[in-house]
Amino acid sequence: MKDNLEQLKNNLIVSCQALPHEPLHSSFIMGRMAKAAKEGGAVGIRANTKEDIEEIKRNVDLPIIGIVKRDYDDSDVYITPTMKEIDELMEVKPEIIAIDATASLRPNGTTLDEFYYEIKSKYPSQKLMADCSTVEEAVHADKLGFDYIGTTLVGYTKQSENYRIEENDFEILREIISKVSNKVIAEGNINTPEKARRVLELGSYSVVVGSIITRPQNITKL
Repeated sequence: MKDNLEQLKNNLIVSCQALPHEPLHSSFIMGRMAKAAKEGGAVGIRANTKEDIEEIKRNVDLPIIGIVKRDYDDSDVYITPTMKEIDELMEVKPEIIAIDATASLRPNGTTLDEFYYEIKSKYPSQKLMADCSTVEEAVHADKLGFDYIGTTLVGYTKQSENYRIEENDFEILREIISKVSNKVIAEGNINTPEKARRVLELGSYSVVVGSIITRPQNITKL
């Protein structure tokens, strides 16, 4: 499939994830969820763990943003926090790997800069997405050289707990887009078709939507 990342532009990426404590936790189910998302028009998938990604690849031929969520006692970072998770993902070769690109220290006191250069040293051609929570983090990740800048963690970190991505007509997203040079992917609390369309109108390269599509236990509470 040539130029498969180009199809992400101005389009929908669906996050197909279910954590161990959630009812749909199953690689088989995530594979079928990805297939259903493709049938509905999704052009990319965001997925957690090499097992889920491997199963998703059996069901769809869409580009994948891969992550591994894992908790460590000495860090608040849980989205692809160390080289252990990077190595796991490289076994299934997602087109893009997303990592926490916040100001928080990774396990063992590793900084984002150190981690980024370690990844690039080992896997120089791998595309990387920065999951950020503030404008400053996004600008820093852009300068480091991340291929994609995401708003994934806005509102989910101590430094961004007073923000919501949709506030003031996506003000934080608009500021990030105006200040970075690489592609911005809107993600986080985008829970209506109207919001998804709006972030694309504002200049996002693409939009990731997750819980409102793939988590029935959340949808039924609305």
